[in-house]
Amino acid sequence: MAEEPEGPENLDEPPPFFPKELAGEAAESASELIRCRIEGVFAAENDANITRFVVLSDGARRLPILIGPYEATAISLPLSGERPDRPMTHDLLKTIIDRLGYEFDRVVIDDLWNGIFYAKIHLKKGDEDLEIDARPSDAVAMAIRFDAPIFVSDEILATGAEVE
Repeated sequence: MAEEPEGPENLDEPPPFFPKELAGEAAESASELIRCRIEGVFAAENDANITRFVVLSDGARRLPILIGPYEATAISLPLSGERPDRPMTHDLLKTIIDRLGYEFDRVVIDDLWNGIFYAKIHLKKGDEDLEIDARPSDAVAMAIRFDAPIFVSDEILATGAEVE
C-alpha cells in the first residue's frame, strides 16, 4: 500500500476564497456583516522577533489581524496623516481606481481558514459591482485612502477578544 503524503487532510476542499458555486457547493447564508473601525496598528516584540498587527473593532469586540512590516507602514502613515515623498503602492492603486472611474465601495472581511483571514474589496461603477479578493492588510490600507467602510462578518469578529 502506498504511503499517504504528509500535509493537511482537507486538500480536496478548495480554499475559502473560491466562490462556493465553483467548488460545487450551494452558497451558504452569509453571517451578518458588522461595520468596524481601525483601532490602530501595533507591534509586539518577542525575543528578537517583532510581530505587527492591525486591530479592528466594533466597539464591543476587537479583531487583531497579523500583518507584515510594509503593510503596517501602508496603514500607519495615512492614519497619522503622514504622506511619503513618493506615492506608495496603495496610493498608486487609488489613482488607478479613480482614473478608471470606479467608486471604492467597501471592504469585507468574511472568511478565516487555517488562521488566515480573507477579504474582499468592492468597487462600483454604474450598475457594475466588482468583488476583488485581497489580503485584509491591503484591503484596510485601501479603505483608509478612500475613506471607505470596513465590514467584518459577525462570525469572524467573534474569533477576536472582547474589548476590556
